[in-house]
Amino acid sequence: MTQLLDGKALANQVQAELAQSIQSTIAQGHRPPGLGVIMVGDNPASAAYVRNKSRACGKVGIASQVIHLPTTTSQAEVMAVIQQMNNDPAIDGILVQLPLPNHLDAVALLNTIHPNKDVDGLHPINLGRLVRGEPGLRSCTPLGVMRLLAAHHIDPTGTQAVVMGRSILVGKPMALMLLEANATVTIAHGRTLNLPVLTQQADILVAAVGRAGMVTADWVKPGAVVIDVGINRVEKPDGSTHLVGDVDYEAVAPLAKAITPVPGGVGPMTVAMLLENTVTSYHQRLQV
Repeated sequence: MTQLLDGKALANQVQAELAQSIQSTIAQGHRPPGLGVIMVGDNPASAAYVRNKSRACGKVGIASQVIHLPTTTSQAEVMAVIQQMNNDPAIDGILVQLPLPNHLDAVALLNTIHPNKDVDGLHPINLGRLVRGEPGLRSCTPLGVMRLLAAHHIDPTGTQAVVMGRSILVGKPMALMLLEANATVTIAHGRTLNLPVLTQQADILVAAVGRAGMVTADWVKPGAVVIDVGINRVEKPDGSTHLVGDVDYEAVAPLAKAITPVPGGVGPMTVAMLLENTVTSYHQRLQV
């Protein structure tokens, strides 16, 4: 029987634990944790993500402050908002919603966020801490994957892991976290030769390439753990759309030892880890 790695159920459990922790800290006379979110422009997908994050914050007791700036906002103006949040004692985490309009330098803006408020785990200092195996805020999506594996008693120790994707957001930190958990890790990407031959060797296969249904049954080793990070909106014949992952779920699921669904797998865990990072930063700042 294939084990379904239910990210939605685990995310609900994480959020319940965070809510209890926040209530306990507030009962001791402390302020609630705060998350500052900066959105530039009117990307509909970004707006939906920000709404979801704000709702999730409200559920656990995090005060979210959303700053929505017009598309024409300059680099200096966005940097000024980030610096204001860096200096705000009521804000424990700062999130710049990506993608940004083309005229803005996203890397420079993300690097402006104070590392201890970098709840996306993308600051060079936090990535450096990950490389060195030191404590620090971790990238939310790969952190969510590791929590899913741990919750289902899947130990990466000694396994062959293949990570498809080398982005700074998912692929690279995912590979580092699996390495930290004693897996032997291969990173695959768009120029990898004989990719299906490589993925067939994986005990743990992580697909994070953004191509709907790319991973088919003949790419997967029987008994592998398959983690689908992809979120692709695909149009149906009737014109409606639905979300699918990078893995052909119906074909691969019968082969796998365990698999994440899309939606309901890694996505909810990403949001849960954002909240957890915010609360971690909150407790560190309050020293409670």
